[in-house]
Amino acid sequence: MFGKRGSDGFGKGGGGVTTAPPAAMPPSVQAPAARMGAPVEPMREEPVRQQVTPPSMQAPAAAARKRPPRTQDYYDTKSQVFSALIDTIDLSQLAKLDGESAREEIRDIVNDIITIKNFAMSISEQEELLEDICNDVLGYGPLEPLLARDDIADIMVNGAGQTFIEVGGKTIESEIRFRDNQQLLSICQRIVSQVGRRVDESSPICDARLPDGSRVNVIAPPLAIDGPALTIRKFKKDKLKLDQLVRFGAITPEGAEVLQIIGRVRCNVVISGGTGSGKTTLLNCLTGYIDADERVITCEDTAELQLQQPHVVRLETRPPNIEGEGEITMRDLVKNCLRMRPERIIVGEVRGPEVFDLLQAMNTGHDGSMGTIHANTPRECLSRMESMIAMGGFSLPAKTVREIIAGSIDVIIQAARLRDGSRRITHITEVIGMEGDVIITQDLMRYEIDGEDASGRIIGRHMSTGIGKPHFWDRARYYNEERRLAAALDAMEQKGGGV
Repeated sequence: MFGKRGSDGFGKGGGGVTTAPPAAMPPSVQAPAARMGAPVEPMREEPVRQQVTPPSMQAPAAAARKRPPRTQDYYDTKSQVFSALIDTIDLSQLAKLDGESAREEIRDIVNDIITIKNFAMSISEQEELLEDICNDVLGYGPLEPLLARDDIADIMVNGAGQTFIEVGGKTIESEIRFRDNQQLLSICQRIVSQVGRRVDESSPICDARLPDGSRVNVIAPPLAIDGPALTIRKFKKDKLKLDQLVRFGAITPEGAEVLQIIGRVRCNVVISGGTGSGKTTLLNCLTGYIDADERVITCEDTAELQLQQPHVVRLETRPPNIEGEGEITMRDLVKNCLRMRPERIIVGEVRGPEVFDLLQAMNTGHDGSMGTIHANTPRECLSRMESMIAMGGFSLPAKTVREIIAGSIDVIIQAARLRDGSRRITHITEVIGMEGDVIITQDLMRYEIDGEDASGRIIGRHMSTGIGKPHFWDRARYYNEERRLAAALDAMEQKGGGV
């Protein structure tokens, strides 16, 4: 089918061809995750997952996951097979096949190459080589087994020889290695090129995303001294919903009911939390309660949000080109949103002066807008907004800035990642208004830590603060949700506890 075989059956030996495939390989040629993700030694994978969660088992688990590093002979053999494959295969024809068919075609050709070249390999070594080459051509090389696992939250590659993963809230070292830094950089270039970005010596820092929305950051030499550093914040294939957060203990059923009402009645919401606390996940959950007839516009640095409504417009910032021109900032996007007749504006992450434009939008008829911000407490969230407005060069009196914030934000939802790796919604806080020069807030619910169990898992409970009529009561009544809100608050107060 591919018709490029030379006189020896496999071309001229492919001098100078590296194991990393061309970055221009079309993204449509992707192998199915289920097949590419299967480890070579499946019997060793399951016990590892069971050992990761308890903190006391981290050292044995990390040891169990490691396997002997691949030898130079393995990489030499793989390079020869790959070079012969590149000379044999027609990439333009391969691009027309679906992922499964392309994988089968590559496996057949690689088996022929191994037979004709007479490489001395065991069955398991041959299967490992086949899987590696298929991943190199069709996917993201050694990363594929990690990307296929749904229990991994983060993948952190620190140069070719060291890869860490986060499982169950704990970071452990993986056995995954790259042939060299050039292979790792080639994979990074393939990832970022799919969203029209580039990473090399002249542009060594890049934010990008995978097709499933997973967040990617690459920093390459000369800024990264020990080789390219690749960080992937992985998204689960099945998007979490509020009822799943209840099962995980992040919030009580009564608290989840209050969050549903907050999303439904178009409160202006800011989700606050530290890195890895689950802000984007929680924002995705809240957007699930937006009515289907509302026009929603999202603004993000890298498009991560997965809204299910039919009327959604997704916008993404653009970095400057190599000449330093053409940059589109978050503030540019938020400003443009106001001309697109939005009913809600969702900002993936508020980091700078765009907070002022978002607050203005919230205060001028775009009720129900949402965003996330890095802060450790609701009060700190308000202070950070003031700081970000000052960063934008706005010469407004402090009291005026606080009045804008108090008049725009209705609810702050605080998320936190605890020291045992678990994630909790620790506060549902209302912004009431101003008293003198101070913004007044009140907590509807907060999470209190009682201690920890024998395995180091945090024990705590979600407590109602006893407020029976929150500040957004009139808004809830406008949407006929006041009875459900009252019932949820009463149940939360009577229960007085949680996980």
